[in-house]
Amino acid sequence: MTAPTTRRPSTWLTREDCDLEEFRRLVEAGTDPDEVPLADRVERGVPVYGERLREHLAGGGETARREAQDEIARVLAGGAGIAVFSGAFEEAVVDRATAAYQRMIDDQRASGVTGGDHFAKPGANDRVWGALEKLARQDPEVFCDYFATDVVDLVSVAWLGPQYQVISDLNVVNPGGTAQTPHRDYHLGFMPLETAERFPAHVHRLSPVMTLQGAVAHVDMPVESGPTMYLPHSQKYEPGYLAVVLPEFRAYFDEHHVQLPLRKGDAVFFNPALFHCAGSNVSADVKRMANLLQVSSAFGRSLEVVDRLAVCEALYPELRARRTAGVPDAVLDNVIAASAEGYPFPTDLDLDQPVGRINPPSQAEVLRDCLREDAAPADAVARLREHAARRREARA
Repeated sequence: MTAPTTRRPSTWLTREDCDLEEFRRLVEAGTDPDEVPLADRVERGVPVYGERLREHLAGGGETARREAQDEIARVLAGGAGIAVFSGAFEEAVVDRATAAYQRMIDDQRASGVTGGDHFAKPGANDRVWGALEKLARQDPEVFCDYFATDVVDLVSVAWLGPQYQVISDLNVVNPGGTAQTPHRDYHLGFMPLETAERFPAHVHRLSPVMTLQGAVAHVDMPVESGPTMYLPHSQKYEPGYLAVVLPEFRAYFDEHHVQLPLRKGDAVFFNPALFHCAGSNVSADVKRMANLLQVSSAFGRSLEVVDRLAVCEALYPELRARRTAGVPDAVLDNVIAASAEGYPFPTDLDLDQPVGRINPPSQAEVLRDCLREDAAPADAVARLREHAARRREARA
């Protein structure tokens, strides 16, 4: 007699694996305030960080910073999947960045360019794609003030580790702008269901730790202006990249999502696997403006191409002037992390050999070396371009 066999679970997920009751049990677990002691409060299941976190970090050194990052990482992975950071950016800095972005929007309109996106029709709202590079080129001073803000580095390192890559895209949703459909984000979230099904289950678990999603509020955002709708704890559902497009899961999202008002300067960061979508702007006069940040792991592929050599060249004189004026290296490092390439690969190992070390220097290292040595701007540019040439990235 042949012994009965037990079928092993499949390496691949399918839409048949999507169970709404299992999903419901995960997302209705709730958020225990005792598990987020550094948060000021928990609002509708979402930890809101502010004064308590700032007091914890002030003068606490690396130990306090690691404790905060440990809590943030637990929130993003197995907690609510989302956190709000109130007053993360100084309002005056946000206003100056807003003015710079508005000039870009005005230039786009004057040239007849309309910025469409994944959900809205071109012209319905205002988009500035590649906003990180454009801001660095057009206003290095504002760029340095904006990305010196510590919260981006704090959360990015907590979720992705060092040497991450930042991109930003400005999104303005005008009154009358309609809501998106619920979705997960890049990588697997930007694929048709049929394509996502072809990736094995362990890649579904990997995708959320390759990127971090964030948004900075550039205006006050009451609920009627349509700030992003979220479903806390939904990032924990393994088949979620498939489930998010199924009607019964979207209906559940519509009934149970959370939507929080934001103040100018607030920042939100969330696990890219969190079910979310932008809401409808039903206000009479609020142009909902947010700078959407996507931070990628050093080991992943960024969503957007950024000419980081051009960014470094544009920023170097401002960074040098600030270092001469006594701005701490830790603050400058936040700007460098948001602008330069921190990871040395891929490269051309025939030209860029790791002599005397395990890997060749990264662009960020070259930039830091130039600052430490107080290199003249022309010399710094030459060194950055020579480094890019070894990697076969130099501009013609």
